[in-house]
Amino acid sequence: MPLSLPLAAQTGMRIFFADQHSPWQRGSNENINGLLQEYLSKGSSLAGLDQDDLDLVAASLNDRPRKTLDYATPNEAYNSLLAKLTSGGETQAGGVRYGC
Repeated sequence: MPLSLPLAAQTGMRIFFADQHSPWQRGSNENINGLLQEYLSKGSSLAGLDQDDLDLVAASLNDRPRKTLDYATPNEAYNSLLAKLTSGGETQAGGVRYGC
């Protein structure tokens, strides 16, 4: 948290922190945790996995359509945003949403 103020100032982003023991305030985080459990059992050790295994899980998750991205994949949303930024296109103030 100590670095959040300089990060907010440098990027122009608003930064929020969820209260402890309040999983409903961390919807995206809790969703990703659930998706990860499809690949890695809760409480399992990552010691037996190498970087290639983790990269495969990450690639699979990043190619999975998300309702919050209007059913685009995170990779598609990222590439769309990158294309807008490199072409001088505008993005939504205060954050970025796919399709804006």
